[in-house]
Amino acid sequence: MQAPPPLPERMRTALSQRPAWHARLQLGVALRDGRSVLGRCEHHGPLRIQKVLYPEGPGLAQLLMLHPPSGIAGGDALEIGVHAESGACALLTTPGAGKWYKSAGRVARQSVRLRVDAGAALEWLPQEAIVFDRAEAEQVLHVDCHGSARCIGWDIAVLGRLGSDERFEHGRWQQRIDLCRDGERLWAERGRVDGGDPLLRSVVGWNGLHVCGLMWVIGMPDDEALLDACRAVPADGVRVGVTAPRDALLLVRVLGDSAERVRGCLGAIWALLRPAVLGRPAVPPRIWST
Repeated sequence: MQAPPPLPERMRTALSQRPAWHARLQLGVALRDGRSVLGRCEHHGPLRIQKVLYPEGPGLAQLLMLHPPSGIAGGDALEIGVHAESGACALLTTPGAGKWYKSAGRVARQSVRLRVDAGAALEWLPQEAIVFDRAEAEQVLHVDCHGSARCIGWDIAVLGRLGSDERFEHGRWQQRIDLCRDGERLWAERGRVDGGDPLLRSVVGWNGLHVCGLMWVIGMPDDEALLDACRAVPADGVRVGVTAPRDALLLVRVLGDSAERVRGCLGAIWALLRPAVLGRPAVPPRIWST
């Protein structure tokens, strides 16, 4: 792989001298008198909960998470922790796509840790993250469920900005995911994509596509008909794989050429799974359509 052409001196200086954001958000959702409430909300730096909504009634708190700078640049470090206490139900999403900006070699990091107590339910459904060319991005996600806890979540990454004729030719995107129940690791995943890697164009890799999505379900019922229904969801313009590698664990992978198609496919499968896993009808957050 050839070394990337150097950035213009003025741009390299501006990026290297840019002050880094270090932000932290710690949330706790508790059930009080039949209502899921945000009992703990501690923040440092530019991470906030924009609103707490109840479009499905008091039993489920819908949290809109906002990062005012709208993107993560080299040197930034974001830490997010969410604790759903016993009996509480919460859905977290974002009002728009996240962005990993280009850097002058400094690494940007985001760490997310989700804890779901027995009898609680948590949905982690952020909108997609766009990885700019020359970004140096590291993501860590750790999900820790206990007992009868249920968790549905997804992660969607867009490499490059093809609408601006920008491919992911330089930089690095790295991801680590751990899904656990009662201290046992159910699934561990480690991934790294370097800009311009031949794997991005290979038929045994990304096959020229640039958007990937992973959905997980912890607390999946033993239901072959439901699995078959997920596999039968129309996959227009995307490639889909649905697997159940462990008891009560489901993984869905989607690879496509647009964030809208990948998110649409995952959303259709989520609509099938949510009633069976959480006992709730599929009510998409209104922010997804604004």
